[in-house]
Amino acid sequence: MPNFEYKGKTMGGAPVAGVVSAKSRQDLERILRQNRILVTSVRKKPTQISIKIGTGVKRQDISRFTRQFATMIGSGLPMIQCLEILAAQVESTELRKVINQIKDSVQGGSTLADALARHPKVFDQLYTNMVEAGEVGGALDVILNRLAVYREKADALIRKVKGAMMYPIVISVVATGVTIAMLTFIVPVFAKMFAGLGSELPMPTLVVLGISNFLQANFLYFIVGLVGLLIGYRFYVKTPGGRLAADRVYINFPMLGTLIRKSAISRFSRTLGTLLSSGVSILDALEITAKTAGNRVVHDAIKRSIISIAEGDTITNPLKESGVFPPMVTQMIAVGEKTGGLDEMLNKIADFYDEEVDAAVSALTSIIEPVVIVVMGVVIGGMLIAMYLPMFDIIGKIG
Repeated sequence: MPNFEYKGKTMGGAPVAGVVSAKSRQDLERILRQNRILVTSVRKKPTQISIKIGTGVKRQDISRFTRQFATMIGSGLPMIQCLEILAAQVESTELRKVINQIKDSVQGGSTLADALARHPKVFDQLYTNMVEAGEVGGALDVILNRLAVYREKADALIRKVKGAMMYPIVISVVATGVTIAMLTFIVPVFAKMFAGLGSELPMPTLVVLGISNFLQANFLYFIVGLVGLLIGYRFYVKTPGGRLAADRVYINFPMLGTLIRKSAISRFSRTLGTLLSSGVSILDALEITAKTAGNRVVHDAIKRSIISIAEGDTITNPLKESGVFPPMVTQMIAVGEKTGGLDEMLNKIADFYDEEVDAAVSALTSIIEPVVIVVMGVVIGGMLIAMYLPMFDIIGKIG
Protein backbone atom coordinates (compact mmCIF):
# COMPACT_ATOMS: atom_id res chain seq x y z
CA MET A 1 0.00 0.00 0.00
CA PRO A 2 1.22 3.55 -0.71
CA ASN A 3 2.25 5.88 2.11
CA PHE A 4 0.59 9.29 2.56
CA GLU A 5 1.96 12.27 4.46
CA TYR A 6 -0.78 14.25 6.18
CA LYS A 7 -1.24 17.36 8.32
CA GLY A 8 -4.29 18.11 10.38
CA LYS A 9 -5.78 19.13 13.69
CA THR A 10 -7.32 17.23 16.57
CA MET A 11 -10.78 18.06 17.88
CA GLY A 12 -9.07 20.26 20.46
CA GLY A 13 -7.26 22.24 17.75
CA ALA A 14 -3.76 20.78 18.32
CA PRO A 15 -1.73 20.35 15.10
CA VAL A 16 -0.74 16.79 14.12
CA ALA A 17 1.26 15.31 11.25
CA GLY A 18 2.47 11.89 10.22
CA VAL A 19 2.76 9.16 7.60
CA VAL A 20 0.08 6.48 7.18
CA SER A 21 -0.21 3.55 4.76
CA ALA A 22 -3.61 3.42 3.05
CA LYS A 23 -5.18 2.04 -0.12
CA SER A 24 -6.18 5.51 -1.35
CA ARG A 25 -6.58 9.14 -0.28
CA GLN A 26 -10.24 8.46 0.59
CA ASP A 27 -9.24 5.47 2.73
CA LEU A 28 -6.68 7.65 4.54
CA GLU A 29 -9.26 10.36 5.26
CA ARG A 30 -11.67 7.73 6.59
CA ILE A 31 -9.00 6.35 8.95
CA LEU A 32 -8.13 9.83 10.22
CA ARG A 33 -11.81 10.75 10.72
CA GLN A 34 -12.23 7.61 12.84
CA ASN A 35 -9.32 8.88 14.93
CA ARG A 36 -11.01 12.32 15.20
CA ILE A 37 -8.41 14.15 13.16
CA LEU A 38 -9.44 16.98 10.81
CA VAL A 39 -7.26 16.74 7.70
CA THR A 40 -5.83 19.97 6.29
CA SER A 41 -3.39 18.58 3.70
CA VAL A 42 -2.51 15.17 2.23
CA ARG A 43 0.15 14.17 -0.26
CA LYS A 44 1.47 10.85 -1.47
CA LYS A 45 4.92 10.13 -0.11
CA PRO A 46 7.50 9.70 -2.92
CA THR A 47 8.73 6.17 -3.42
CA GLN A 48 12.35 5.71 -2.41
CA ILE A 49 14.34 3.24 -4.50
CA SER A 50 16.79 1.22 -2.46
CA ILE A 51 18.59 -2.04 -3.12
CA LYS A 52 19.31 -4.26 -0.13
CA ILE A 53 19.53 -7.96 0.66
CA GLY A 54 17.04 -9.18 3.27
CA THR A 55 15.38 -6.87 5.78
CA GLY A 56 18.51 -5.62 7.53
CA VAL A 57 16.86 -6.54 10.86
CA LYS A 58 18.31 -9.37 12.96
CA ARG A 59 16.20 -11.89 14.86
CA GLN A 60 17.84 -10.82 18.11
CA ASP A 61 16.81 -7.19 17.49
CA ILE A 62 13.16 -8.20 17.12
CA SER A 63 13.34 -10.37 20.27
CA ARG A 64 14.88 -7.49 22.23
CA PHE A 65 12.23 -5.10 20.89
CA THR A 66 9.47 -7.52 21.92
CA ARG A 67 10.83 -7.93 25.46
CA GLN A 68 11.20 -4.17 25.98
CA PHE A 69 7.79 -3.47 24.44
CA ALA A 70 6.15 -6.06 26.72
CA THR A 71 7.81 -4.51 29.80
CA MET A 72 6.66 -0.99 28.88
CA ILE A 73 3.08 -2.03 28.07
CA GLY A 74 2.95 -4.01 31.32
CA SER A 75 4.08 -0.87 33.19
CA GLY A 76 1.05 1.02 31.91
CA LEU A 77 2.76 3.34 29.41
CA PRO A 78 0.64 4.44 26.40
CA MET A 79 1.41 2.52 23.21
CA ILE A 80 2.52 5.56 21.21
CA GLN A 81 4.95 6.57 23.95
CA CYS A 82 6.32 3.01 24.09
CA LEU A 83 6.95 3.03 20.34
CA GLU A 84 8.62 6.47 20.50
CA ILE A 85 10.98 5.31 23.27
CA LEU A 86 11.80 2.07 21.46
CA ALA A 87 12.47 3.89 18.17
CA ALA A 88 14.82 6.29 19.95
CA GLN A 89 16.89 3.61 21.70
CA VAL A 90 17.00 0.78 19.13
CA GLU A 91 20.41 0.27 17.51
CA SER A 92 19.26 -1.05 14.12
CA THR A 93 18.55 1.77 11.66
CA GLU A 94 16.18 -0.41 9.62
CA LEU A 95 14.20 -1.47 12.69
CA ARG A 96 13.99 2.16 13.80
CA LYS A 97 12.37 3.06 10.48
CA VAL A 98 9.90 0.18 10.84
CA ILE A 99 8.97 1.18 14.42
CA ASN A 100 8.40 4.79 13.36
CA GLN A 101 6.15 3.63 10.51
CA ILE A 102 4.21 1.40 12.94
CA LYS A 103 3.81 4.35 15.32
CA ASP A 104 2.50 6.55 12.49
CA SER A 105 0.04 3.85 11.46
CA VAL A 106 -1.24 3.45 15.03
CA GLN A 107 -1.57 7.22 15.36
CA GLY A 108 -3.53 7.17 12.12
CA GLY A 109 -6.14 4.82 13.59
CA SER A 110 -4.77 1.36 12.75
CA THR A 111 -4.58 -1.42 15.31
CA LEU A 112 -1.12 -2.56 16.37
CA ALA A 113 -1.64 -5.92 14.63
CA ASP A 114 -2.58 -4.21 11.33
CA ALA A 115 0.43 -1.89 11.62
CA LEU A 116 2.76 -4.86 12.20
CA ALA A 117 1.17 -6.81 9.33
CA ARG A 118 2.33 -4.07 6.91
CA HIS A 119 5.91 -5.27 7.54
CA PRO A 120 5.66 -9.04 6.92
CA LYS A 121 9.40 -9.44 6.34
CA VAL A 122 10.12 -8.18 9.87
CA PHE A 123 7.05 -9.36 11.80
CA ASP A 124 5.81 -12.72 10.55
CA GLN A 125 2.27 -14.06 10.63
CA LEU A 126 2.80 -15.76 13.99
CA TYR A 127 3.80 -12.42 15.54
CA THR A 128 0.89 -10.43 14.12
CA ASN A 129 -1.71 -13.10 14.94
CA MET A 130 -0.62 -13.28 18.56
CA VAL A 131 -0.69 -9.48 18.87
CA GLU A 132 -4.15 -9.42 17.31
CA ALA A 133 -5.34 -12.04 19.82
CA GLY A 134 -3.89 -9.92 22.64
CA GLU A 135 -5.61 -6.76 21.43
CA VAL A 136 -8.97 -8.48 21.01
CA GLY A 137 -8.73 -10.18 24.41
CA GLY A 138 -7.47 -7.05 26.21
CA ALA A 139 -4.31 -8.83 27.35
CA LEU A 140 -1.67 -7.32 25.09
CA ASP A 141 0.95 -7.17 27.86
CA VAL A 142 0.49 -10.89 28.63
CA ILE A 143 0.68 -11.85 24.96
CA LEU A 144 3.77 -9.73 24.35
CA ASN A 145 5.48 -11.34 27.35
CA ARG A 146 4.57 -14.78 26.01
CA LEU A 147 5.80 -13.79 22.55
CA ALA A 148 9.08 -12.49 24.01
CA VAL A 149 9.65 -15.78 25.85
CA TYR A 150 8.84 -17.73 22.68
CA ARG A 151 11.25 -15.71 20.54
CA GLU A 152 14.07 -15.89 23.11
CA LYS A 153 13.77 -19.68 23.35
CA ALA A 154 13.49 -20.01 19.56
CA ASP A 155 16.61 -17.85 19.09
CA ALA A 156 18.51 -19.96 21.63
CA LEU A 157 17.49 -23.13 19.77
CA ILE A 158 18.64 -21.72 16.42
CA ARG A 159 21.99 -20.71 17.92
CA LYS A 160 22.51 -24.21 19.31
CA VAL A 161 21.73 -25.91 15.99
CA LYS A 162 23.87 -23.46 13.99
CA GLY A 163 26.72 -23.84 16.46
CA ALA A 164 26.59 -27.62 16.22
CA MET A 165 26.55 -27.59 12.40
CA MET A 166 29.16 -24.85 11.99
CA TYR A 167 32.01 -26.89 13.48
CA PRO A 168 31.85 -29.85 11.06
CA ILE A 169 31.28 -27.48 8.12
CA VAL A 170 34.36 -25.38 8.94
CA ILE A 171 36.53 -28.46 9.53
CA SER A 172 35.33 -30.05 6.28
CA VAL A 173 36.06 -26.89 4.29
CA VAL A 174 39.54 -26.60 5.80
CA ALA A 175 40.28 -30.28 5.12
CA THR A 176 39.07 -29.97 1.52
CA GLY A 177 41.19 -26.84 1.01
CA VAL A 178 44.32 -28.51 2.39
CA THR A 179 43.77 -31.58 0.23
CA ILE A 180 43.31 -29.51 -2.95
CA ALA A 181 46.37 -27.40 -2.11
CA MET A 182 48.52 -30.53 -1.65
CA LEU A 183 47.29 -32.08 -4.90
CA THR A 184 47.82 -28.81 -6.81
CA PHE A 185 51.16 -27.56 -5.42
CA ILE A 186 53.01 -30.23 -3.42
CA VAL A 187 52.32 -33.44 -5.35
CA PRO A 188 53.58 -31.93 -8.69
CA VAL A 189 56.99 -31.33 -7.03
CA PHE A 190 57.22 -35.04 -6.23
CA ALA A 191 55.99 -35.90 -9.74
CA LYS A 192 58.96 -34.04 -11.31
CA MET A 193 61.30 -35.84 -8.95
CA PHE A 194 59.86 -39.26 -9.85
CA ALA A 195 60.02 -38.53 -13.59
CA GLY A 196 63.82 -38.86 -13.55
CA LEU A 197 63.88 -42.16 -11.68
CA GLY A 198 62.85 -44.28 -14.65
CA SER A 199 61.49 -47.03 -12.40
CA GLU A 200 57.96 -48.30 -11.99
CA LEU A 201 56.02 -46.44 -9.34
CA PRO A 202 53.78 -48.13 -6.71
CA MET A 203 50.02 -48.18 -7.36
CA PRO A 204 49.12 -45.72 -4.50
CA THR A 205 51.62 -43.22 -5.90
CA LEU A 206 50.19 -43.59 -9.42
CA VAL A 207 46.64 -43.01 -8.09
CA VAL A 208 47.63 -39.81 -6.25
CA LEU A 209 49.61 -38.53 -9.27
CA GLY A 210 46.64 -39.28 -11.54
CA ILE A 211 44.26 -37.30 -9.29
CA SER A 212 46.78 -34.44 -9.12
CA ASN A 213 47.21 -34.33 -12.92
CA PHE A 214 43.44 -34.42 -13.46
CA LEU A 215 42.90 -31.59 -10.97
CA GLN A 216 45.60 -29.41 -12.53
CA ALA A 217 44.31 -29.97 -16.06
CA ASN A 218 40.66 -29.40 -15.14
CA PHE A 219 40.87 -27.05 -12.15
CA LEU A 220 38.76 -24.31 -13.79
CA TYR A 221 36.15 -26.83 -14.92
CA PHE A 222 36.14 -28.30 -11.41
CA ILE A 223 35.44 -24.91 -9.82
CA VAL A 224 32.76 -24.04 -12.41
CA GLY A 225 31.15 -27.46 -11.94
CA LEU A 226 31.16 -27.07 -8.15
CA VAL A 227 29.57 -23.60 -8.36
CA GLY A 228 27.04 -24.97 -10.87
CA LEU A 229 26.12 -27.80 -8.50
CA LEU A 230 25.60 -25.37 -5.63
CA ILE A 231 23.42 -23.05 -7.74
CA GLY A 232 21.46 -26.02 -9.11
CA TYR A 233 20.93 -27.30 -5.58
CA ARG A 234 19.67 -23.89 -4.44
CA PHE A 235 17.12 -23.82 -7.27
CA TYR A 236 16.14 -27.45 -6.67
CA VAL A 237 15.39 -27.00 -2.96
CA LYS A 238 13.16 -24.02 -3.77
CA THR A 239 10.72 -26.38 -5.52
CA PRO A 240 8.19 -28.21 -3.27
CA GLY A 241 9.45 -31.65 -4.33
CA GLY A 242 13.09 -30.67 -3.95
CA ARG A 243 12.53 -29.14 -0.52
CA LEU A 244 10.69 -32.27 0.66
CA ALA A 245 13.43 -34.60 -0.66
CA ALA A 246 16.21 -32.49 0.91
CA ASP A 247 14.47 -32.28 4.29
CA ARG A 248 13.90 -36.03 4.32
CA VAL A 249 17.63 -36.55 3.71
CA TYR A 250 18.50 -34.07 6.49
CA ILE A 251 16.21 -35.78 9.02
CA ASN A 252 17.63 -39.24 8.24
CA PHE A 253 21.26 -38.12 7.94
CA PRO A 254 23.63 -39.93 10.34
CA MET A 255 24.35 -37.96 13.55
CA LEU A 256 23.04 -34.61 12.25
CA GLY A 257 19.60 -36.10 11.55
CA THR A 258 18.90 -36.65 15.26
CA LEU A 259 19.68 -33.02 16.05
CA ILE A 260 17.55 -31.72 13.17
CA ARG A 261 14.63 -33.98 14.12
CA LYS A 262 14.66 -32.93 17.77
CA SER A 263 14.95 -29.24 16.93
CA ALA A 264 12.01 -29.57 14.49
CA ILE A 265 9.84 -31.19 17.21
CA SER A 266 10.83 -28.48 19.70
CA ARG A 267 10.02 -25.69 17.22
CA PHE A 268 6.66 -27.23 16.28
CA SER A 269 5.63 -27.74 19.90
CA ARG A 270 6.76 -24.29 21.05
CA THR A 271 5.06 -22.47 18.18
CA LEU A 272 1.74 -24.31 18.35
CA GLY A 273 1.63 -24.24 22.17
CA THR A 274 2.33 -20.50 22.29
CA LEU A 275 -0.35 -19.73 19.70
CA LEU A 276 -3.00 -21.88 21.40
CA SER A 277 -2.28 -20.44 24.85
CA SER A 278 -2.60 -16.93 23.33
CA GLY A 279 -6.17 -17.60 22.19
CA VAL A 280 -5.55 -18.31 18.50
CA SER A 281 -7.93 -20.93 17.08
CA ILE A 282 -6.56 -24.43 16.48
CA LEU A 283 -6.91 -24.24 12.67
CA ASP A 284 -5.28 -20.80 12.42
CA ALA A 285 -2.54 -21.91 14.84
CA LEU A 286 -1.79 -24.99 12.73
CA GLU A 287 -1.69 -22.90 9.53
CA ILE A 288 0.83 -20.51 11.08
CA THR A 289 2.87 -23.36 12.59
CA ALA A 290 3.06 -25.06 9.18
CA LYS A 291 4.42 -21.87 7.58
CA THR A 292 7.07 -21.45 10.27
CA ALA A 293 7.97 -25.15 10.61
CA GLY A 294 11.29 -24.80 8.78
CA ASN A 295 11.04 -28.39 7.52
CA ARG A 296 8.91 -29.60 4.61
CA VAL A 297 8.25 -33.02 6.17
CA VAL A 298 6.84 -31.39 9.32
CA HIS A 299 4.98 -28.82 7.18
CA ASP A 300 3.18 -31.54 5.21
CA ALA A 301 2.33 -33.45 8.41
CA ILE A 302 0.76 -30.31 9.91
CA LYS A 303 -1.20 -29.67 6.70
CA ARG A 304 -2.61 -33.20 6.91
CA SER A 305 -3.52 -32.53 10.55
CA ILE A 306 -5.58 -29.51 9.45
CA ILE A 307 -7.52 -31.70 7.04
CA SER A 308 -7.91 -34.32 9.77
CA ILE A 309 -9.42 -31.77 12.20
CA ALA A 310 -11.72 -30.40 9.49
CA GLU A 311 -13.04 -33.94 9.01
CA GLY A 312 -13.68 -34.31 12.75
CA ASP A 313 -10.61 -36.43 13.53
CA THR A 314 -7.59 -35.68 15.78
CA ILE A 315 -4.25 -34.16 14.81
CA THR A 316 -2.17 -37.08 16.10
CA ASN A 317 -2.61 -39.61 13.25
CA PRO A 318 -1.01 -37.42 10.51
CA LEU A 319 1.85 -36.60 12.91
CA LYS A 320 2.43 -40.33 13.52
CA GLU A 321 2.49 -41.08 9.79
CA SER A 322 5.15 -38.41 9.11
CA GLY A 323 7.83 -40.52 10.82
CA VAL A 324 9.29 -37.42 12.51
CA PHE A 325 7.36 -37.47 15.77
CA PRO A 326 8.16 -40.34 18.16
CA PRO A 327 5.32 -42.23 19.96
CA MET A 328 5.91 -40.33 23.21
CA VAL A 329 5.18 -36.99 21.53
CA THR A 330 2.06 -38.15 19.70
CA GLN A 331 0.73 -39.81 22.86
CA MET A 332 1.24 -36.64 24.89
CA ILE A 333 -0.51 -34.59 22.18
CA ALA A 334 -3.40 -37.09 22.17
CA VAL A 335 -3.73 -36.77 25.96
CA GLY A 336 -3.65 -32.97 25.66
CA GLU A 337 -6.45 -33.06 23.09
CA LYS A 338 -8.64 -35.27 25.30
CA THR A 339 -8.08 -33.27 28.49
CA GLY A 340 -8.36 -29.83 26.86
CA GLY A 341 -4.83 -28.90 27.90
CA LEU A 342 -3.12 -29.20 24.52
CA ASP A 343 -1.26 -25.89 24.85
CA GLU A 344 0.21 -26.86 28.24
CA MET A 345 1.19 -30.31 26.97
CA LEU A 346 2.89 -28.83 23.89
CA ASN A 347 4.91 -26.41 26.02
CA LYS A 348 6.06 -29.34 28.18
CA ILE A 349 7.13 -31.22 25.04
CA ALA A 350 9.02 -28.14 23.84
CA ASP A 351 10.85 -27.76 27.18
CA PHE A 352 11.79 -31.44 27.14
CA TYR A 353 13.11 -31.30 23.57
CA ASP A 354 15.06 -28.11 24.26
CA GLU A 355 17.04 -30.18 26.77
CA GLU A 356 17.27 -33.01 24.24
CA VAL A 357 18.75 -30.58 21.69
CA ASP A 358 21.39 -29.56 24.25
CA ALA A 359 22.29 -33.21 24.78
CA ALA A 360 22.32 -33.88 21.02
CA VAL A 361 24.64 -30.91 20.41
CA SER A 362 27.08 -32.14 23.07
CA ALA A 363 26.99 -35.68 21.69
CA LEU A 364 27.42 -34.48 18.11
CA THR A 365 30.45 -32.31 18.84
CA SER A 366 32.09 -35.06 20.90
CA ILE A 367 31.60 -37.60 18.07
CA ILE A 368 32.40 -35.38 15.09
CA GLU A 369 35.75 -34.14 16.38
CA PRO A 370 37.53 -37.54 16.44
CA VAL A 371 35.79 -38.62 13.22
CA VAL A 372 37.00 -35.51 11.36
CA ILE A 373 40.53 -35.93 12.76
CA VAL A 374 40.63 -39.55 11.62
CA VAL A 375 39.33 -38.68 8.13
CA MET A 376 41.84 -35.84 7.73
CA GLY A 377 44.64 -38.11 8.97
CA VAL A 378 43.70 -40.87 6.52
CA VAL A 379 43.42 -38.52 3.51
CA ILE A 380 46.44 -36.30 4.10
CA GLY A 381 48.58 -39.05 5.66
CA GLY A 382 47.66 -41.41 2.81
CA MET A 383 48.84 -38.89 0.22
CA LEU A 384 52.13 -38.32 2.04
CA ILE A 385 52.78 -42.06 2.36
CA ALA A 386 51.96 -42.54 -1.35
CA MET A 387 54.52 -39.87 -2.23
CA TYR A 388 57.25 -41.36 -0.03
CA LEU A 389 56.75 -45.01 -1.13
CA PRO A 390 59.06 -44.66 -4.20
CA MET A 391 61.78 -43.19 -1.96
CA PHE A 392 61.47 -46.16 0.38
CA ASP A 393 61.90 -48.47 -2.64
CA ILE A 394 65.03 -46.58 -3.74
CA ILE A 395 66.51 -46.68 -0.24
CA GLY A 396 65.77 -50.43 -0.08
CA LYS A 397 67.50 -51.06 -3.41
CA ILE A 398 70.53 -49.01 -2.34
CA GLY A 399 70.69 -50.94 0.92
